[in-house]
Amino acid sequence: MTTQVVVVGGGPGGYAAAFLAADLGLSTALIDPEVNPGGVCVYRGCIPSKALLHVAQVIDEARQAKGWGVDFGEPKIDLARLREFKDNVVKRLTTGTGQLAKFRKVQYIQGTAEIIDPHTLRVKKTAGGEKP
Repeated sequence: MTTQVVVVGGGPGGYAAAFLAADLGLSTALIDPEVNPGGVCVYRGCIPSKALLHVAQVIDEARQAKGWGVDFGEPKIDLARLREFKDNVVKRLTTGTGQLAKFRKVQYIQGTAEIIDPHTLRVKKTAGGEKP
């Protein structure tokens, strides 16, 4: 495969660089091991943490409401559903960046890249196989 610009890493800096290159008319590829661009913050850091902190805040407010005369009782936490809620927040955000990549005609390759020489990368695709 031949392209003018390859960006390795689909975090906020990586996908912004790939989007700009594509907007400037350059054929662009973006390589990242995740299903869609997003980076560590969206997949494992800030966003999942904020989703879970929101749930903790709701529980805390429900406990405070007892002092106001409203008693919800002790919360019952379903970890599987809580994890699903968090995963859906992440999926919604990353699906959006994936759609932006398609709209801008950035070729998104799910995998990891190895620099072979100044003009060549080897990409090990997450689904298997390699692309020189």
